[in-house]
Formats: sequence, structure tokens, C-alpha cells
Amino acid sequence: MELRHLQYFVTVAEEQSFTRAAARLHVVQSGVSATVRALEKELGSALFDRSGKRVALTAAGHALLPEARAALAAVRAGESAVRAGSGGLSGTLDVGATTAVLLIDFPALVGAFHAQWPDVAIRLRLSSTGSAGLAQSLLAGELDVAFLSVVRRLPAGLTARPLASYPLVLLVPDGHRLAGRKQVRLHELAEEPFVDFPLGSGLRDLADTVFTGAGVHRRVTVESADLASTAAFVGHGLGLALVPEFAARDAPGTQLVRPADQVPDWTLSAATSSRRPPTAELRALLDLTDAHRPTPPA
Repeated sequence: MELRHLQYFVTVAEEQSFTRAAARLHVVQSGVSATVRALEKELGSALFDRSGKRVALTAAGHALLPEARAALAAVRAGESAVRAGSGGLSGTLDVGATTAVLLIDFPALVGAFHAQWPDVAIRLRLSSTGSAGLAQSLLAGELDVAFLSVVRRLPAGLTARPLASYPLVLLVPDGHRLAGRKQVRLHELAEEPFVDFPLGSGLRDLADTVFTGAGVHRRVTVESADLASTAAFVGHGLGLALVPEFAARDAPGTQLVRPADQVPDWTLSAATSSRRPPTAELRALLDLTDAHRPTPPA
């Protein structure tokens, strides 16, 4: 078994197509097909189901994929260590993020990294499945680092360094019965309509944890894709929202009310795999990330 076998296998698995994998690898499709067949013959098991329009992983393929990615990651880590020792960094970093990553001025972070290490490409994926989806992508080896918010215990195999924490506040529309209040008890919010993130996002998980712990049933009537839209929906009277304080500042048509109950803070973290050695490129990005932490709230 050669590294090339694993690289071709992983690329076909990610592209779900031998044709697209060949284009991505800049080789002919017959070469990719022959290499994967050779790997299947060596392992004694089919890795792909080729019966449909898209190739799909078999059970054996699913079992091999994380191990293949780990092997390739270990090789990349060794290569990057050599490059770092000679004063240069190159390659690609796959970065996942929720929309809240803009809290740390992510464009400035990427710009500073590119200015220092122009030969390292950053491929950014803004998650449509929230922090839970990002964590799974990290575990699967699809990402090198993810900027996310995890409320419950981080999945085994991941580590995280907190970057910023903000208290949760209640955002209410002008004219609401709670507008003008400084504080509110959670039990007063029972059956109120809420604007919230989709299931799987860190903020939705946090809000659900808060209200479930208080024994309060609420109605989520609008699911929003980002914090700016959440505030706008609240401003137009479509519901209340429990959001980090930074997202509630100066939102038109809304007022901020603090929970009188004790609730946890919302925290943005940079998560990485504890099962794969970090490359020199990843360590360089994390060092810059620490330097771009937001100023703590007053």
C-alpha cells in the first residue's frame, strides 16, 4: 500500500466521483480507477459502491476513511515540520467556521496570515450545520481547525482553546411587555415566540439547555441563519431571542434585557483534532488567532 493509494481513495470519497477526483488530482480518470481497484484488491474488500450515479462508500470504505485521512495528515505534519525547519511554510489549511467567527475579525486574521505565509492556501467553509456539524467534520479529518461554540462536553478526539466569552442577554422588540425592563426571570418567558438558530448550532444548543434547565417551554417560530438576521427578526416583532451581548448592541427596533437567573456565557473556541499531529501551518494560524482575540466586553 502506498500513500498514493490512500490519497486517491480519500479524494474519490470526498468528490463522490472518479471523474471529479481525477480532475482535482490532475491525473487521468483511468489512473484513479486503477489505483483504487488495486487498493481494494490488496484489502480484499470493495471500498465503493459504483452502481449509482455517484459512487458511495461501502461499510469497508467508511471504516477506512478516517484512518486514511489520519495517515495522510501524519505525513503532511512531517513534511510541514521539515519546511518549517528550513524557514518556509506551504500547503493548504481547511478551516471551518460559524458566522460568529467574524467576532474575531476573521478577514484580518486571514489577511495577516497570508501576508506572512503567502504559500499557504486557506480553504474556508462556513457551516450550514452549525457547531455540531463542524465538530463531526473535524473528527472525520475534513477540517484542520474549526471556530465553533460547544455547550456540552467536546466530543472525544477534539480539543478546544476558548477565544472569547460573552454573557447571554434577552433581545426584545420595542413595544413588547418586557421592553424597558432591566432584568427578567426565565419563567416569565414561558410560551413566548422565539427567534433562534437551527438545531445543531452552538447558540441553539445553549438556549435550549438554559430553558430546559429552568423548566421553561418556549416556542421557536423563526430559525435564523446568523446573528444579524436574528436581531432584525426581533426588531420586526417576530419573537424574542437569547443572544450573546455583542449581538444585541444597537440592534434597530430592539431592547436588551438581562436574565435575572444565572445562565452560562456563550463561548467561541478554536477546535482541533487531538488524534492528528498539528502541522506547522496549523500552529502558525493558531498563534495568529490568539493575537486576534477580541477585546473582552466592558
